[in-house]
Amino acid sequence: MLAANFGFYSSFKPQENPQLPPKTFVPFDYGTKDGYEFFLNAGPIASLSKLLAGKSELWDDQMHHDTYDAYWKARNLAPHMKNIHCAVLTVGGWFDAEDLQGPFSTFHSIDKNNPGIFNGLVIGPWVHGGWARYDGEHLGRADFAASTGDFYRKDILFPFFEQYLKGITDAKLPKAYVFETGTNVWRRYSAWPPKNSEMKTLYFLPQGGLSFDPPADDSASFDEYVSDPAKPVPFVNYQSLSVPQEYMVSDQRFAANRTDVLVYETPVLQDDVTIVGPVSPRLFVSTSGTDSDWDVKLVDVYPADYPDSKLDAVKPEDRNKPRTDVPPPSFTMGGYQQLVRGEPFRGKFRHSFEKPEAMTPGKVEEINFTIQDVNHTFRRGHRIIVQVQSSWFPLTDRNPQMFVNIPDAKPSDFIKATERVYHSKSQASGIMVQVLENPGTAEERK
Repeated sequence: MLAANFGFYSSFKPQENPQLPPKTFVPFDYGTKDGYEFFLNAGPIASLSKLLAGKSELWDDQMHHDTYDAYWKARNLAPHMKNIHCAVLTVGGWFDAEDLQGPFSTFHSIDKNNPGIFNGLVIGPWVHGGWARYDGEHLGRADFAASTGDFYRKDILFPFFEQYLKGITDAKLPKAYVFETGTNVWRRYSAWPPKNSEMKTLYFLPQGGLSFDPPADDSASFDEYVSDPAKPVPFVNYQSLSVPQEYMVSDQRFAANRTDVLVYETPVLQDDVTIVGPVSPRLFVSTSGTDSDWDVKLVDVYPADYPDSKLDAVKPEDRNKPRTDVPPPSFTMGGYQQLVRGEPFRGKFRHSFEKPEAMTPGKVEEINFTIQDVNHTFRRGHRIIVQVQSSWFPLTDRNPQMFVNIPDAKPSDFIKATERVYHSKSQASGIMVQVLENPGTAEERK
């Protein structure tokens, strides 16, 4: 993440003789309160690197290792999760902007390499470390209807320690104890992803349709937009220097109204649809450039008559923190487009993260990638939206849309590009999801 990494690394300065930090922290001077303005005016990553010259060797390392090379392979801990003999409880949060994938990779690696031990997974509606620090009642305008952090600490973590440290009780913990967003219930599963799920595809259709039924027409069909690096799509619709944790549930209506964002939408759902596990876009695309980003977002659209929210009094950067005692004003949730999951993918990595390849202008190519896991129910009366765009700024850095080494890109390398997404019978773009056939046992927290 561009904005998060820059903000993090700008706080560090290498020292030959390390000293205690000053009593008064002096933050990096952005010269503005608007991160979108700062990063856009700063220009390419090479310009940002100059701003941090001598202040962060780690920034330079990570910016210039922009493929999956030996630098990153040496830092992959998953292959080393072996010879574990104790019980393990891996805990993560659905809204962990810093490390959403880590808990799942750790859990699956331990499972694969250490048969015979108790290896459990707990995922709640939390931000980074939120399971230990916050009550987990809400994030931004998404209300979880209970103190989920308190439930985890008392009903999951404490029994786990009582059993595996003291041996005085049976915690009766499942393989996966997972909070389901959308319905606000805890689910107990014998495996993750759950076994009672079926892989289905939500297909893009002409006129912005979205359906589990594939396109029937095999004639050429596509949607297109012009992606302009000088006017990238923002990732939130308010000013923020850092990456506010609530962006992961923020309203996407502002993006849906842009001409450089494609929107595919189901009719109003007649039944609940529960999606579990990873989400996998399968796109047929072309570009007039030689590289492009394909950002895919899965969105839950609330009914127009949905009850008002009372969670809007908190500043965006504080929306993950406990509520205050001051009664917050109401906010109309009717039509709210809540981000459920989103992920960028850089076209040059469509065949390999180790060896990037230029795209051929105008050539239709298939791009497949995987977005992190979800456990979300789209309720009856809601709709499902998938948005496709080619920038998500400044959450991610801008793609010049010309095949170049991006950390060294010059301003002249950034060009407009016409992007196309195809949706015919033989070029059926969509997203693959695992739909839960039988929700199973729910433990509601009131």
